[in-house]
Amino acid sequence: MEKERGLGVLCHISSLPNEYGIGSLGKEAYEFIDLLNKSNVKYWQILPLQQTGYGDSPFQSVCCTSGNPYFIDIEDLKKQGLLDDDELESAKMPNGDIAYAELYEKRYALLRRAYARFNIRNNDFVEFIESGEFEDYALFMSLKSRYGGTFNHFPDAYKYKEHLAVYEFRNAVYRSEYCFWLFLQYQFKKQWSRLKEYANKNGIKIIGDIPLYVAYDSSDIWARSELFQLDEDLKPVKVAGVPPDYFSKYGQLWGNPLYNWDAIRAENYDWWIGRIAKAKEMYDVIRIDHFRGLDRYYAIPAGAHNAVTGEWENGPAKEFFDEIKRRLGDIEIIAEDLGIMDDGVIALRDGCGFPGMNTLMFAFDGTEKNPYLPQNIVENSVTYTGTHDNDTTLGFLKKMDDVQFKDFKKQLRKAIKGQGIYEPIVDREDAARAICISAAYSKSYLTVLPIQDILGLDNAARMNVPSTSVGNWRFRLLDMPNRRAVAELKKLIKDSGRD
Repeated sequence: MEKERGLGVLCHISSLPNEYGIGSLGKEAYEFIDLLNKSNVKYWQILPLQQTGYGDSPFQSVCCTSGNPYFIDIEDLKKQGLLDDDELESAKMPNGDIAYAELYEKRYALLRRAYARFNIRNNDFVEFIESGEFEDYALFMSLKSRYGGTFNHFPDAYKYKEHLAVYEFRNAVYRSEYCFWLFLQYQFKKQWSRLKEYANKNGIKIIGDIPLYVAYDSSDIWARSELFQLDEDLKPVKVAGVPPDYFSKYGQLWGNPLYNWDAIRAENYDWWIGRIAKAKEMYDVIRIDHFRGLDRYYAIPAGAHNAVTGEWENGPAKEFFDEIKRRLGDIEIIAEDLGIMDDGVIALRDGCGFPGMNTLMFAFDGTEKNPYLPQNIVENSVTYTGTHDNDTTLGFLKKMDDVQFKDFKKQLRKAIKGQGIYEPIVDREDAARAICISAAYSKSYLTVLPIQDILGLDNAARMNVPSTSVGNWRFRLLDMPNRRAVAELKKLIKDSGRD
C-alpha cells in the first residue's frame, strides 16, 4: 500500500484533560484533533480502546473488541436527557493523574443512573442488541457482576457456558445487567464513530493498537476456551512472556494464556479475522503489538515463577496474513517488532510489506550498526522517540550520570549532523528536543512523537513501566498544549517535509 509521509502524535484518550478524572470522547478529544490539524499532524496514535480489567491496563481487557466505558462522554449523556447538572457536578474529580479506584466507584454508579433513564426499547438500541456483536461480553460482565472473581469462580454451568443455563441467566438479568453492559458499548460505539469521522474529515488518520494476547479473565476466553491452551478445568497450560535478555535476567512473565493455533487454523482463522475486521472498522492504521509472536512465540509453563524455563513455539506466520488479506483486502498495519528479533520475524514482516518500528532514544550508543541510528533507518518504517513502555525522552536522559550524558551528547551530535541538523545541545532538555527533531527528519515515512516528548515532560509523565502492576496508565495532561507548542510542532513538521 502507498503510505503517506507525515508525523503523528501518541496520546491516549485517557490522557486528555477534563473535569471528570479521565479523558473522554467528548469535547476535549475534538479540541485535541483541532490542535493536531492546526499543527499539520496527519496521524493520531492511541493505545487500545478496550474496557480495562485488573490493573487498569489497556493491554489487559475483559473483551478484546470492547470500548472502555470510562471514555464515554458523560456530557453527551446529559444532552440525551440521561443525566442532570447535579450528577455531572458530582462526577468532577481533581486534575492530574488518574485515580482509578475513586473513578471506578463514581463512574459506574453514574453510568447506571444514566442507563436507568434510557429506553431500551428504542429501535436503534434493539437493532444493536440483535446484531449479537457484544452478546458474550454482556453475558460475561453480567456473570461477573453476580459472582465476582474470574470465570473460574462462576458455578460450573456458567463456567463451561452450558447453553440452557446461560439462556435462563440472561433472561433473569436481562434488564438489570445484560442490557446495561450493552448500553455502555452502544454509547461508546456511537461516540467513537462520530469522533473518528471528525478526525478523518480534518485529514487525520487514527492509529490504533491490537494487543497480541488477551487477558485470562475475559469474555474472549470464557466464550471460546477451545481456541486457547487450557486444561479441562479451563486453566492455562502455558502462558505468554519473553525470555531473559540484557534488560532482565529472569525475562518477563506476562501470564496471558497462549493461543491454540491448531484450533484457530482449523476454523480458518475466523476468530482472529473477526478481531482484525473490528479493528479495521475502528482505526485507519492498525499497530499489532508484539508482532514477533505471530512468527514464533515464547511459551512458559503455567505456574512458573519467572520466564527462564520457556520454549519457542511456531505461530501461524505468513499463512495467517495471507488469509486476512484474502478476506479483508488491504489493511495498513504497523508491526511492533521491538525486542528479540530473528530471521523468521524479519522475513514475515518484510514478506507482508509491513513497516517495523525504530525507537530513537536507544540509537546513540556508539554502535555503528545500531538499527535505530538515523543513518540506518529505512523508509518503510515508523520512527518513535520512545513508546508508551519507555520513559519519556527527558526522563531517560535525566537518569544518566554526567559521564554517560557527555558520551551520549557526542553520539547524538554526530548523528544529527549527518542528517543536516545543526541544533545546539548543552543540557538534557536540549538533547531531548534534538532527538525529537532527529526523529522528524528521519527517512521513515512516518514519525510518531509521544505528547510527553513534544511538551518536554520528564519521568513524572511516564505512562507505563513493563513488568510492574501498580502506578501505570495514570498520566494525564493538565491542560491542552498551548499555542507555542502547536507553533513549534507545526514548524518542525514543515522543516522536515512532513506537512
